[in-house]
Amino acid sequence: MIVGMHVALVVEDDRAVQKVLRMMFEANGFRVVIADSCARGERDARSQRPDVSIVDLGLPDFDGIELIRSIRTWSPMPIIVLSARTAEAQRLAAFEAGADDYVLKPFSAPELLARARAALRRHVRGEEPSGILEFSDLSIDLSRRVVQQRGGGEVRLTPLEHRILETLARHRDRVVTHSQLMKEVWGPNRADTRSLRVFITTLRKKLERNPTRPTHIVTEPGVGYRLVVDSQRDDVGIDMHSSD
Repeated sequence: MIVGMHVALVVEDDRAVQKVLRMMFEANGFRVVIADSCARGERDARSQRPDVSIVDLGLPDFDGIELIRSIRTWSPMPIIVLSARTAEAQRLAAFEAGADDYVLKPFSAPELLARARAALRRHVRGEEPSGILEFSDLSIDLSRRVVQQRGGGEVRLTPLEHRILETLARHRDRVVTHSQLMKEVWGPNRADTRSLRVFITTLRKKLERNPTRPTHIVTEPGVGYRLVVDSQRDDVGIDMHSSD
């Protein structure tokens, strides 16, 4: 059961529903942020970085679907719709915009809490890498953010370098596009591709046996990067230096 000190963002303009949700989440160990409009929800999502969001669709300024679509451009956090809209087309629109779940009003508070916890568990399993990666002569503990040479000392990475590595690890052996990597590492105020290339270069210098012929942080020209952890590639390398 995930209770911790997760942050729940509630985007809802009905004060009675706000009160119920605040009481429910706070009683179960959450810190609650209340927003009564799409604009306020967007600001709070960016500033508070909640772990889960509960979003009504019938908000006073914009449709909640627009808020979901906007958040999805920069955040993978779980979003649960809480709405009185029952039409299938409306529910499909919410899911297509990026919602993770859809709960109808009137709602059961225990059911909504259970769905929020389930969404958090899925998010943690899918988005927060754990365990140890091993390649070349390195052992990388992703959960503790420790990189060590086998039989040697620690390789120190900056917090931003760790975030880049963690993001690549979440999608290991799959291509991560430049835009996706920048959104997940820097958030909505993301860097440009030139800055990303600089950080990738320094990360390769610390992690690759031959940084000019990387075999693990591999460039997909014009697209992005891919983390390859297969040790059989250690001695194979393709020269990626010219394409960053």
